[in-house]
Amino acid sequence: MDVRQLEALVAVAEHRTFSAAARALHTVQSNISTHVAHLEKELGVLLVDRAVGKLTPEGEVVVARARRVAAEIEALSADVASLTSEVSGRVRVGTIGTTGRWIAPHLLDHLELSHPGVEMILTEGTTSGLLPLLLTAQIDLAVVNMPLNDADVAVRTLFDEDLIVVAPLEHPLAQSTGVVTFKELSTHHLLLGPKSSVLRNDIDLAASEAGVRLRAKAQLDGVRLTATLAFQGFGAAIVPATAIPTWAAPSTFIRREIAEQPRRRVGLAVRRKGMLSAPATAARDALQEVVDSELPAQAGLHTPEP
Repeated sequence: MDVRQLEALVAVAEHRTFSAAARALHTVQSNISTHVAHLEKELGVLLVDRAVGKLTPEGEVVVARARRVAAEIEALSADVASLTSEVSGRVRVGTIGTTGRWIAPHLLDHLELSHPGVEMILTEGTTSGLLPLLLTAQIDLAVVNMPLNDADVAVRTLFDEDLIVVAPLEHPLAQSTGVVTFKELSTHHLLLGPKSSVLRNDIDLAASEAGVRLRAKAQLDGVRLTATLAFQGFGAAIVPATAIPTWAAPSTFIRREIAEQPRRRVGLAVRRKGMLSAPATAARDALQEVVDSELPAQAGLHTPEP
């Protein structure tokens, strides 16, 4: 078994066909077929079902492990290079959307000044979408909603964030100012996240503690989408404070605080197994420094309570 065989199989998994995998690896299709066939012979199992062009269950297991192997090899090269020169190499960071919007510019600037040899690849997604990428080593770090209940992931708290109401001007909730209670919110149908999401769980728990149950007009898997629909008049929504960008026109909506002051907790997740590469360590430290320095300027964000 060698690295080229694993690379070929991963390419087939990512690009769906042997020919597309060959183009991605700048080789010919026969080389890809040979590498995969040798790997199948060595392992004694079929890894790709050629009839339907999909990985077999055994193939899925091997690809997941192969991605981690590739990440470790890349980390090894970066670590060795960093011992003799400045930190350099690639780091892949995933982030939930609203946090990424304010933190990414500061993080990119910080890395450019402190570690110009580090290339950051930034992926935006939901917590549920980022977690599989982290576990399969497709990203190195993930900024996520907490809590995460996965034994293979370690999470460090970054900050707490207010949950607020955004309502279009024609909505009944926009006819008053000041704080709004969960009891009042329960009388309206709201734009909420899916019940499987961490953020929705936080909102429902806070509402339950207030003795009410919220009703959904629509369940949307994406905070920025939820906020945008509220801005555009589709309905009122409960969203994190950073869902309102600085450029959003306040003439189309009203923002109201919730009397019970619910919050979400945002953290930085890493895999428990394996070591962070030098570039990933640099990005992790830079991210914490950015949060520490920029948090006071971000409305609705707070240093986490113990």
